[in-house]
Amino acid sequence: MKQPFLIMMLLVSILCSSATSCDKNDDNNIENNTPMANGKIKIKVGSKTFTATLLDNNSAKAFKEMLPLTMNMIELNSNEKYYDLPNSLPTNSSNPQTIQNGDLMLYGSKTLVLFYKTFSTSYSYTKLGKIDDVTGLTTALGSGNVTVTFEVE
Repeated sequence: MKQPFLIMMLLVSILCSSATSCDKNDDNNIENNTPMANGKIKIKVGSKTFTATLLDNNSAKAFKEMLPLTMNMIELNSNEKYYDLPNSLPTNSSNPQTIQNGDLMLYGSKTLVLFYKTFSTSYSYTKLGKIDDVTGLTTALGSGNVTVTFEVE
């Protein structure tokens, strides 16, 4: 009984070591959730300033290269503000299942989204980063369109 089990385990091990679909570090299979070195940015909304940490992925690096940016972000669904960027960014979208208050994401390749409520989603996004402390974020963003400035810290 032990021998078939060991043979099966050996085969699975060999297949996973040679197949890219078993590689947990393959950028095509998972989102990189590691913080970027020197990835701190400031997000200014009115008189309130928030610090966010960008992730170490090509999308976040390309976004950081665009900074500073001041934009009129548009209200959507009472849980997010969005802005269509002038240029497309690299993407690696996936469905996060749950959006967290303070998530900074890319929808498609050009739409920057700042979420200010936590909720479940069926949509796919590319993760850019997250606001470190969301205290006061919902109040600062308000219920309508708002001017937001993103800059490198």
